[in-house]
Amino acid sequence: MSQATTQAPVSAPHESSNRVKLGWSNRLLARPEVGAAVAAVLIFIFFLVVAPSFRSPDALFTVLYQASTIGIVAVAVGLLMIGGEFDLSAGVIVTSAGLFNALFSYYLGINLIVGAIVSLVFCLVVGFVNGYLVMRTGIPSFLITLGSFFILQGVNLGVTKLVTGAVASPNISQMDGYGIMHAVFAGSFRIGGVTIWNSVIYWLVLVALAAWVLQRTRIGNWIYAVGGNDASARAVGVPVVRVKIGLFITVSFLGWFVGMHTLYRFNTLQAGNGVGNEFLYIIAAVVGGTLLTGGFGNAIGVAIGAFIFGMTSLGIVYAGWDPNWFRAFLGVMLVLAVLVNLYVKKLSTTRKVG
Repeated sequence: MSQATTQAPVSAPHESSNRVKLGWSNRLLARPEVGAAVAAVLIFIFFLVVAPSFRSPDALFTVLYQASTIGIVAVAVGLLMIGGEFDLSAGVIVTSAGLFNALFSYYLGINLIVGAIVSLVFCLVVGFVNGYLVMRTGIPSFLITLGSFFILQGVNLGVTKLVTGAVASPNISQMDGYGIMHAVFAGSFRIGGVTIWNSVIYWLVLVALAAWVLQRTRIGNWIYAVGGNDASARAVGVPVVRVKIGLFITVSFLGWFVGMHTLYRFNTLQAGNGVGNEFLYIIAAVVGGTLLTGGFGNAIGVAIGAFIFGMTSLGIVYAGWDPNWFRAFLGVMLVLAVLVNLYVKKLSTTRKVG
């Protein structure tokens, strides 16, 4: 009688896992905003040490106000850059919005509220035209919006000089509707002895909204997709044209918003204002971890970039230094941010096979 031989089943060969395994430190560093957050902490500590007047609560809220004037538009510019495009007209459209409101109401003698609504329509049309031309012609957004920049700059100066005979809008503080518009766009309140401007609240709400849209909604996925590769995004059903035009319109809308704040904060506007601010918005986004190539970044990082701008622009003044050094600092920060962002992007795509 033969004895059956029992053999242990041969186990299937172990397949190596292709799943991405990143350590907690790499996962942390791969967050777009981490580099900006570390820089913000270091800059904040630096100015606390070298500028005693920087240590007061009032100084902090002044920094937040300064950051909000850049940060509101920078939120939209950051979203647009994540979507793979640029808008070089973002700085002058802020001035265009305020001038349109002031001159339209002044020349026709109508309520400032009506003028603000017409100004909003004008800005939305500019944003739509920018986005439409980029998508329908295939011309890079850099060139299309550079053209818009020069057109708006020339119109701002030419129309203001034609209507008022000067290069500034008339004082609007005595016109109908001023009280409501001032309270909404340029109001402030005091808590614990410090002044908090409405623009700071608006900025924080907009950052939270943008962060939610990017991380929790289908539209956010679409924005990342079109910024990463619009051809691939189109192939999987993403409405690329609508998404990008919508982003350009968002930039114009928030440009209008800041234009209203600036007009009702100072009651008049110089027609040449806003030139160069488009670079501040881009710098805030890049310092905050947004890649120039698109598809990477988030709203929190852009907000931190704007906060760094506010800290530096006022910290230099509080320290008693020559404010002309501020532009040099921005240049250094931009170069460093690009280098850090490239490293962070490399970490975010690192794969460890285990």
